[in-house]
Amino acid sequence: MGILEFRFHGRGGQGMVTAAQVLATAAILEGKYAQAFPEFGPERRGAPVKSYLRISDKPIYIREPVLHPDVVVVADQSLFQAENPLEGAKPTTILVVNGVYKAPQKTYYVDATSLAMKILGRPIVNTALIGAVVKATGVVTLHSVAEALKKYFTGRLYDLNIKLVETAFQETKEL
Repeated sequence: MGILEFRFHGRGGQGMVTAAQVLATAAILEGKYAQAFPEFGPERRGAPVKSYLRISDKPIYIREPVLHPDVVVVADQSLFQAENPLEGAKPTTILVVNGVYKAPQKTYYVDATSLAMKILGRPIVNTALIGAVVKATGVVTLHSVAEALKKYFTGRLYDLNIKLVETAFQETKEL
């Protein structure tokens, strides 16, 4: 497997830091090595946020931002105007995006905002995009994600978020 590197792009409040952490936890539950960490600009709701994730079958010693990601996750398409989420992308990089977006990379999309509003009643798209990432990459199983989510959510909030992950997984399509 080697190291699989992910870069998440979102806005403060969309949950991209948590998304990377949940996927890292799921990978660790599967016996893999993982690290997840954020990069913040001006720390306020709505400001651009990046989060990084590495998953490997061997220990990870790199401690720097992901510059040439294998997977780019974009929670808000307005970020394509504000910055370049595909900067450093390779021809083999997979793009996972909230909504349909044409890119030169292999692209998977899901209407994460609509699903989050329908299931959570709020436009917090992180768990929808976790489902899309699992569909696009198969890097972890939905079962591991369900177990990992128990470390972040409880009760009704857990039930709603796992439903959102599973629904997004089913509705994610390749462009």
